[in-house]
Amino acid sequence: MHAASVFQKQGISQVQIAELVGASQGQVSRLLGGKISRASRLFEEICLFAERLEGGVSRELVIANDELLSALAETWDGTAQHSKALATVIRSLAALKLVR
Repeated sequence: MHAASVFQKQGISQVQIAELVGASQGQVSRLLGGKISRASRLFEEICLFAERLEGGVSRELVIANDELLSALAETWDGTAQHSKALATVIRSLAALKLVR
């Protein structure tokens, strides 16, 4: 489910979202309307806010996802630098989903 749908379902306005994430209503509108096609900190904050409203991803769900844990074990070497690189990849994949 897209963030805009989550907010609409919950009856949360763009003004309220903007106040909660520290952005302008215009920025929120452009982001939720798909007019911003690159990942940003604001994009991440809005997505996290929507995820929390929907119940989010629990620790238990992550631990139970063997495919995810296997992929992380194969690709992450445990360093902070590698962690940052993986975070960049994840944000890039999220941006691709936004463009569809």
